[in-house]
Amino acid sequence: MLEVLTGTGLATAAGLNAYIPLLTVGLLARFTDVIVLPASWQWLENPWILGILAVLLVIELVADKVPMVDHLNDMVQTVVRPTSGGLTFGAATSAETVTVDDPASFFSDHTWVPILAGIVLSLLVHGAKAAVRPVVNSATMGVGAPVISTVEDGVSLSMSVVAILLPLLVLFFLVGLVALFWWLWQRRSRRRNARAGQSVC
Repeated sequence: MLEVLTGTGLATAAGLNAYIPLLTVGLLARFTDVIVLPASWQWLENPWILGILAVLLVIELVADKVPMVDHLNDMVQTVVRPTSGGLTFGAATSAETVTVDDPASFFSDHTWVPILAGIVLSLLVHGAKAAVRPVVNSATMGVGAPVISTVEDGVSLSMSVVAILLPLLVLFFLVGLVALFWWLWQRRSRRRNARAGQSVC
């Protein structure tokens, strides 16, 4: 069960930022004993892979904080974030961590299941993020873009670390994330209704 929570947390984090969870897993696997990747996933701790992910992360961090550019970035990330989610979910559910010393045999026999689950989770989170971001940009005239992007990066990093070290806390992160997206979506609906009312008048 804990490996599923670990995978869920990492895949959800990938929906906010594709590279943070991949880098977190890779760096922790390479430089600590916190997570031990099986042979099929050890490419994640390769120095070249980590370097490429670091460069991509810097590009993502900058692009996601510029109004209008963040929208284009979200379009590109529609493919990247779910892919990252699938990879991190797959790697996490087959790895040994400080909380999981015997990964479930089901996932080792059906490796496509966690990858598919990670893709779906990341895609859902990415979709919610992409839908909410224009609301924030328009409501704040672009000023909110770097702020909310920084918050998303912080949540992605926190959730990635928590998913590996304290996977039970992933449940609280998920509830908070759903509540935040719901609130922002309701705000968007209220603004639309207010505009519709003004146009009728």
